[in-house]
Amino acid sequence: MPHLARTHPRLTAGTLLGLAVGIFNPATSLTTKFLLGWNAGVWLYLLLTLWLMLRSKVGDVKRTAEIEDENASMVLFTVSFAAVVSLAAITLELTGNSQLRHSEQLLHYAFTGLTVVGSWLMIGVIFGLHYARLFYNNEGTEPALRFPEGELNPDYWDFMYFSFTLSVAVQTSDVEVATREMRKAVLGHSLLGFLFNTAVLGFSINIAAGLF
Repeated sequence: MPHLARTHPRLTAGTLLGLAVGIFNPATSLTTKFLLGWNAGVWLYLLLTLWLMLRSKVGDVKRTAEIEDENASMVLFTVSFAAVVSLAAITLELTGNSQLRHSEQLLHYAFTGLTVVGSWLMIGVIFGLHYARLFYNNEGTEPALRFPEGELNPDYWDFMYFSFTLSVAVQTSDVEVATREMRKAVLGHSLLGFLFNTAVLGFSINIAAGLF
């Protein structure tokens, strides 16, 4: 845990807060406890990452990529798996929604929307940071991603642009993928993006049907 806190401090802070909220909140349902903890951890992580992006220069991106490279694949898999589990938990939460009063249903729908948005953003951000690690820790002579205008020192915004283009459209737009390892990451991201986009559509239809 101390080693993980050093290499992934923002993820560690989000995990600790999520565990605390999940364990100590007064909800009786295990699913609700998980979702409350997940939301607390995810939104703290997103805010901390946004703060990192706002104050980081290219040199900071390189240093962070080198530090976070250790156990990067494990972290990526764990966060992605937890995000998928959050979708399953939302489905369980919505199944008992019909028995609630209208005001309680509205709160459940708002909670559902917050969870889906947070999980979707989490996937985009965690892959964006992973792309930065793959780019700056690439041992080949050619860059792992080819950005427009020959950009060789992309910052976090460049990687988030690439990542969220994949999340939204499941395509790489004007950034070229140049290495096998990067293509594997893009493939996994594309499959997750398709799953989340389908889930968002399904939840939207479910909520609209419940409201009207």
